[in-house]
Amino acid sequence: MEKPLLLAPAGGREQLIAAVRAGADAVYLGAGGFNARAGAENFGEGALREAVAYCHGRGVAVHVTLNTLITDRETGDLLRQLREIAESGADALIVQDLGVAALARQCCLTLPLHASTQLSIHNTTGARAMKDLGFSCIVLARELTGEEIAAIHREMGKEIQLETFVHGALCMSLSGQCYLSAMLGERSGNRGRCAQPCRLDFHSPQGRQYALSLKDLSLLERMDELAGTGVSYLKIEGRMKRPEYVYAATAACRAALDGEEYDLETLRAVFSRSGFTDGYLTGRRSLEMFGWRRKEDVTAAAGVLRGLEVSYQKESPRVPVEMAVTLREGEAARLVIRDGERETSLAGPVPERAINRPTDEELCRRAMEKTGGTPFFLQKLDCGIGPGLMVPVSALNRMRKEGLEKLLALREEVLPHPFTMPEGEPGVHPKLLNLKYPELRIRVERADQLSQELTEPAALVILPMEELDAHRELISRLGEKACAELPVFLPPGQEEKALETLEALRDAGVTKALCGGPGQVLLARRAGLRVYGDYGLNVLNSIALKECGGLGVEDMTLSFENNLRQGLALGDYLPFGIIGYGYLPLMTFRACPIQGDKGCGGCRGEGILTDRLGKEFPVLCHRRRYSQLLNTVPLYLGDKQDVLIGFSHVTLRFTTESRGRCERVVQLWREGAPLREERTNGLYFRELK
Repeated sequence: MEKPLLLAPAGGREQLIAAVRAGADAVYLGAGGFNARAGAENFGEGALREAVAYCHGRGVAVHVTLNTLITDRETGDLLRQLREIAESGADALIVQDLGVAALARQCCLTLPLHASTQLSIHNTTGARAMKDLGFSCIVLARELTGEEIAAIHREMGKEIQLETFVHGALCMSLSGQCYLSAMLGERSGNRGRCAQPCRLDFHSPQGRQYALSLKDLSLLERMDELAGTGVSYLKIEGRMKRPEYVYAATAACRAALDGEEYDLETLRAVFSRSGFTDGYLTGRRSLEMFGWRRKEDVTAAAGVLRGLEVSYQKESPRVPVEMAVTLREGEAARLVIRDGERETSLAGPVPERAINRPTDEELCRRAMEKTGGTPFFLQKLDCGIGPGLMVPVSALNRMRKEGLEKLLALREEVLPHPFTMPEGEPGVHPKLLNLKYPELRIRVERADQLSQELTEPAALVILPMEELDAHRELISRLGEKACAELPVFLPPGQEEKALETLEALRDAGVTKALCGGPGQVLLARRAGLRVYGDYGLNVLNSIALKECGGLGVEDMTLSFENNLRQGLALGDYLPFGIIGYGYLPLMTFRACPIQGDKGCGGCRGEGILTDRLGKEFPVLCHRRRYSQLLNTVPLYLGDKQDVLIGFSHVTLRFTTESRGRCERVVQLWREGAPLREERTNGLYFRELK
């Protein structure tokens, strides 16, 4: 199995240089906008082209992040950004938004697409969906075990490359499924503006501090195991980190990957949160994974940063070259330098007859090996030297210097990707006038929440597929209203069982499925069900809506990060609606924050996290597969239904409520009455950053 390539972060030029000189095979960086680290220096206004030239000159690939969700009104700026990336000659584009991916395919066919970890790809069917959409590589969800990663590779083989994280900060939530920062402060992680509220002091039911903060990931001690999973890229997190961190992390990962010694203690001192964890890779998702940045961590960093500053100041020789020196009587001396793909040649003085020592291979080698200050090192030297001839060593040094400069210039030549600007304005979509109120859909967590008061007015009744399977009698009662909701997180090993359940439900009369991820969509289609898209597909723009239709989705519940004005302006590629009531899911966990010292033992599947202001956030477990943090107050738009005209449906989403509470909310909704308790309008009337 081929050794994976090491991919390092570059938040700015200094970090880029540090990553390259520490031994990265590739770097990932943001251009001027639309990337998930908007707070980094990034590479705008011509700096991107310079960065690509610098990296290519040293044999390093450049992956550009365009991995945020966009709105229709941003499409023009996005296209200009895409053109700049294409013209830079970058090697790959990392994308979250399916609409962005569609535009990139349309405009720039030769630029490879990589699926961002923000797309939450965590199973084989998700990988298959990405391949079908034209992606050549997937940055897998961080939450997968080594065996689960290997299972995806065994299924996909060489059809698509896989990338996984090897070192750096861990988000608490499944990437792309975190809405905490957006809901609390309008700073969306899906838009590159995360304020990291999870790093604040949330308390668990047992009183544990910082219950939403994980230690940093470090898999240096498991490089062989990780390489054996079949991944193509090992990724270091850290585009917001300083150059010293980038250098230390890249150098340590390079050494570990090459089977050499590395300094884990220095790396821990540079930056960690109470040390490191390997919990997801091993499947040990215990309290040992949790940690936060303490005073002693900061103190330790101050002691090592100064020593690292000088580590990346000098060019590192990383590109092997072959040189051939020819000295013939009566002809100009000649030097040819090759790097395997390119060749440059230099002419020198005509050799003279040696009075003392003639020029020989030893003298040539001494001169040609002096590549310091360049990214090159001499791998092979061929000499064709006539007897008794001599050229000055200074001439050999000049030829070497000028030849390497010419070769570096050739390597740094930018090769742009062809780019075709689409006709018209892709972000402008005429909306057909629809003056109907949206149909009502009801989603419940448990069958015992249902009653006639809920099912009678509903056009669709949605239950988790296992719950519907466990209460088959509901299927005949609900008839065409019955809809099976697929799990948000469904790793390899659970897909086949899920497919069996869906097929059994189909045979029992269920015809519809609600899916919040690309893999779930394909799985439901394999079961022969009609597919409705859920909020987790993160649709903010018309082109993404169209792409979901291409996957087989018949209608869509938009991301609740949309505001209503923006949502209503989407094109009519698919019918679409919104969530109108519910304790919105703000985070999705595989490492549960309410577990105790003995894990899940004794847990009833529900708990409360308390923030530093004393607000309580429910945590709901889904069959010990994953858990979700719910908002502290419910979303409710029942007294604002006039603004919902034009949406195809509105979903009342019940989770921890009692049956009586569900009935009361439905009744108030039907009356258009206010909830008369603390609630939120969510982001529907706010402008998302």
